[in-house]
Amino acid sequence: MSAAFTRHRRLPVILAGLMVAFSVASARADTISVSVDEAHVMKLPDSVATIVIGNPLIADATLQAGGVLVLTGKGFGSTNMLALNRAGKTVLDTTVQVVGPSRSDLVIVYKGVERESYSCAPDCEKRLTLGDSSNYFSGILTQSGSRIGGAGGGAPGPR
Repeated sequence: MSAAFTRHRRLPVILAGLMVAFSVASARADTISVSVDEAHVMKLPDSVATIVIGNPLIADATLQAGGVLVLTGKGFGSTNMLALNRAGKTVLDTTVQVVGPSRSDLVIVYKGVERESYSCAPDCEKRLTLGDSSNYFSGILTQSGSRIGGAGGGAPGPR
């Protein structure tokens, strides 16, 4: 068998392999970047029935009617997200990258190895941010919990 004939026989196999690789690559979208504690809204096909997040400590996703997806950054890092149609076929396979806050009003103060975050717009107030010192973070979380709990009790209603 000549080398030219062998090359021509392998061409359909190579083309078929490239077509499979291309179809898998087309199901994988670019990386979606979202800031921690922020939401990103995107439109998916109506046929999407299930969303799977690889690491729910990094991101959370909620599928709304009409294929509207709300993606929320919960922790720093990256994970994968899959969207499956009703038949269980993967419609989307992408990476979700959760990054730090990008707001211009964020001020980070280091006191030695201790870190504190403030939201300064225009006055500076303490802000809960992943990566802050444990005591600082816990103190703010306790205050927030007390405030929310106090608001839940509220004033007695009309009699």
